Amino acid sequence: MTPVPNAIARPLVESLRHEVVCREHDIAQCVPDPPEGLVDFDDAVRLALAHVRDGDVSTRWSNASWPGAASDPLPSDPQWAGGSLYVDKRVTRVAATAVDLWRVVEGVGGENGWYSWPLAWQARGWLDRVFGGVGLRRGRRDPARLRSGDAVDFWRVEEIEPGHLLRLRAEMRLPGRAWLELRVDPAGDGSTYTQRAVFQPRGLAGHLYWWSVAPFHRLVFGGMARNIAAAATGS
Repeated sequence: MTPVPNAIARPLVESLRHEVVCREHDIAQCVPDPPEGLVDFDDAVRLALAHVRDGDVSTRWSNASWPGAASDPLPSDPQWAGGSLYVDKRVTRVAATAVDLWRVVEGVGGENGWYSWPLAWQARGWLDRVFGGVGLRRGRRDPARLRSGDAVDFWRVEEIEPGHLLRLRAEMRLPGRAWLELRVDPAGDGSTYTQRAVFQPRGLAGHLYWWSVAPFHRLVFGGMARNIAAAATGS
């Protein structure tokens, strides 16, 4: 019903029993009415929905983020930085231009899905919702374009270099921190697709989690790399 975690959604719903109606207009003393006049409720909703349909929204409530501490590890840290870091890396040569490949990479998630074993992604999203996470229902702000800070299902765009790099930080419930890094590089007449799934475990539970899901990586991440390459070439 809602893209926000249960810990926030429940108090919001419970507060609906209290009638809260604003009858004052003190804001007019600080913000003058616009030249075209005030917008009533029905028109405001109509305008908002039009912006959503056109993808012209600067943000939305599903984009709320709770970043970690500045000292937390990053997937770009060198090996000697300390701490355990598990990496699943896939490199694929693609018979498509870097522009065509990037178009597929930037469009991952939402209605386009994750290009591998949909049932596994749906099950992971459902499990995340059960434990109070965001699940897969947040979708995307825009079906084709991404920018830093955007929510993509249960990921967050941590860094994006248009045409080259997309790094997503997991916001699902995990015993650790995880990233999915998708990189595009020109290579002659084609391009190279590099995909890295990075996991920084937290305690014994984190290590056990990684090794319990490792057998599925070939199906999930391996299939994702192959299918993204195939989508870029139109095959």
